Amino acid sequence: MNQDVERTMQALYAAIQEEDGRWVGQHQGLRISSQFQPIYSLPHRSPVGYEALARFATPAGEALDPGQVFAQVQAQREGAGSQMQLDRLCRLLHVHNFVTQQVPDCWLFLNIHPEVFVRAAHEAPMLARAVSTVEQLGLPMHRLVFEVTEEIMAQGARFEDAVERARATGCLLALDDFGAGHSNFDRVWRMKPEIVKLDKSLPQRALASPRIARIMAQMVALLHECGALVLQEGIEGRDDMQLALDADVDLLQGFGLGRPAADLLAPQANPTIDGFWDLIEDRQMLGREREDEVLQPFRSAVLTAVARLQAGDRLEQACQGVLSIAGAQMCFLLDEHGHDLGMRIHPDVQSDSPDLRFAPLDASGDARWSRRPYFRRAMAAVGTLQVTRPYLSLHGARMCVTLSLAFWQDARLRVLCADVDWGEGDERGLGRPRRGAR
Repeated sequence: MNQDVERTMQALYAAIQEEDGRWVGQHQGLRISSQFQPIYSLPHRSPVGYEALARFATPAGEALDPGQVFAQVQAQREGAGSQMQLDRLCRLLHVHNFVTQQVPDCWLFLNIHPEVFVRAAHEAPMLARAVSTVEQLGLPMHRLVFEVTEEIMAQGARFEDAVERARATGCLLALDDFGAGHSNFDRVWRMKPEIVKLDKSLPQRALASPRIARIMAQMVALLHECGALVLQEGIEGRDDMQLALDADVDLLQGFGLGRPAADLLAPQANPTIDGFWDLIEDRQMLGREREDEVLQPFRSAVLTAVARLQAGDRLEQACQGVLSIAGAQMCFLLDEHGHDLGMRIHPDVQSDSPDLRFAPLDASGDARWSRRPYFRRAMAAVGTLQVTRPYLSLHGARMCVTLSLAFWQDARLRVLCADVDWGEGDERGLGRPRRGAR
């Protein structure tokens, strides 16, 4: 083994010692200790991992901000080397304190500075020695999750090689603070992290805006398509948990579930999450009741309209009942290939003036809508009424849901569609019709 590597490891071990069953470190006169914040799976209701956090104190016992400590170390003349040494010391300390508590089958999340991550991954002897040390302590590499921020991309092409070297050790990689600043999916595609941690600012923004809540849900869906689990940071209360559930987030972390502490939690269900499940069921039932209340008149009217079309009525006559309901946007008829059959029928009276900026979409001519969910779902279940999720209509760029029904007329399949206003309504961001808007 490289002598420099052994000297480095000896220096690290000289800087830590055991005190009352816990390990503490020393660096430039500062005392370093470990704290762990639990990370929960909502269905499992108990911790599936812990993020390790370094805590610094002066000899007099005054707590210091970790970010400032690392910034001061980086600003020193030997900045990069000293920063790497402190980074390694904190990780070694965290692993010791984690292993000592013998909590089985949980991940240990370790933060690592992007520059340190790239340098460390390219130092093959040191990387091999670090892996050996962790495994000798009794922690398999597959239970380690290294967290890096998107700043890693600034390391250029070297970062991709570093990612592969690190992943070859058997650990998992997490991309931290996604959704803050200039986050983009190119970074996810290039790094291919097993876990993406959404920035804690996202719940705050999504709770204030149903539009952002919908975008957040689509973001999570796309991250899943990229092959990543999604962890939401900053969970403070039940509204945050409901938002995460609506967005189909996998893992949760935040003060509302557990604050950082030196001791790991016993492997048992969190009472906050247990109580939340009752709230979830109540809210889901209320949401279904609200949706049924609003959409039931449209369901009945669409069924009536189809019967009238099959009896030979023209589209504008058949859809009078649908368009007379407050909130109706328009009705249109498609053939079995998704082509428009005739004009789109709008209510006689509309309280909103049409948005002329989107006029080219209203005058699209012989449009074909065969890839739209309302068409595909209707064709897959002929005779059964379908309702889409809320989406932005191309016709005037308004939020809507579409009711669609495939039926036989003169030995040919047809699909009747009815768009219904679905505004920025409720506090969960799921949307609800704006009654009387059109």
